[in-house]
Amino acid sequence: MEKVDYIIVGAGYAGIFFAHQLIKEKKSFRIFYDEAVSASQISAGVCNPVILKRFNTFWKSQEQIDYLNIIFKEIESYTFRNYLIEENVVRIFHNDSEKVQWKKNSEKEGLSSYLNPDFINLQSVENPYGAGKVNRSCRIDVASFFNDMLNYLEHNQYLIKENFNHHLIDKASNTYNNIAFKNIVFCEGIASNNNPLFSDIPIQPNKGHCLKVKLHHTPDSYIIKKKHFLFNLQDNEYYYGGTYDRFDTTYQINDDSVEELRNGLQEICTSDFKIQDINVAFRATVADRRPVLGRHQQHHNFYIFNGLGARGVYNGSYFSKVLFDFIENEMNLEPEIDVKRFY
Repeated sequence: MEKVDYIIVGAGYAGIFFAHQLIKEKKSFRIFYDEAVSASQISAGVCNPVILKRFNTFWKSQEQIDYLNIIFKEIESYTFRNYLIEENVVRIFHNDSEKVQWKKNSEKEGLSSYLNPDFINLQSVENPYGAGKVNRSCRIDVASFFNDMLNYLEHNQYLIKENFNHHLIDKASNTYNNIAFKNIVFCEGIASNNNPLFSDIPIQPNKGHCLKVKLHHTPDSYIIKKKHFLFNLQDNEYYYGGTYDRFDTTYQINDDSVEELRNGLQEICTSDFKIQDINVAFRATVADRRPVLGRHQQHHNFYIFNGLGARGVYNGSYFSKVLFDFIENEMNLEPEIDVKRFY
């Protein structure tokens, strides 16, 4: 029987970033990946420290920004690629009152380092009221990140490409099929609702649509945001998205959501564009908008890492280290993220 320190279930941002912590600390593990396209894999990968509806920031934003560069430097040491793309988010203003609010917030402690007080005018999209730039924002190359990490995990025999069957876990002996484990971490996204060990945790699916579009002009080199994010992927192919829907639980493409995206893009792009691809997936969200970390009530070597929501890169990278330190170094979890808040 094979013996490992960890089994990880799921290979979205949570699973991949936690796998990195184990690689870094030379822990043995196996990660289960069912080869389904996850919300993480079609995400924008935007790392934005500002909530762009209200022009304020979020809990632990500074810590997450600071750790972002650290973890991607660590990952670069074995994938030999830097996935951070140094493009700033720019928010197109809807009216003059938004400009006034941005300027006011840019003078507040905790926001002055993010909200650039000098407004800009974008040359390639409609922005009659101008736009504000978010300092210290960026994005990652999502496709390359997952492609490289999954290839690395497979090449080094960490990856098991199959569905994980919860009913095959022997809790008494800490085994799964022919694998004996010390700890198991469930990073399953919305599939957590089908996990009998953690199905009582209120993970809420949030359906998102995003587009790949071909533009006939080249927008400015920013991550442009009005209603949705727009940025260049390659060769005038652009990402545009995504939508948020808490009520539609089907996997079919929703025509209303596609129309929402089409209308949003037409507001800022007056020239023609062609929709080349439509992607749909479900984010794993929690009502209090905090990730969910911690151990099972009864089985103390069974853990959950979930609820990353729309900030998958920030939450996944930073809290993977928090969870590792909780398990291995007996560090406490803050109540805001501890799974115990649901018990």
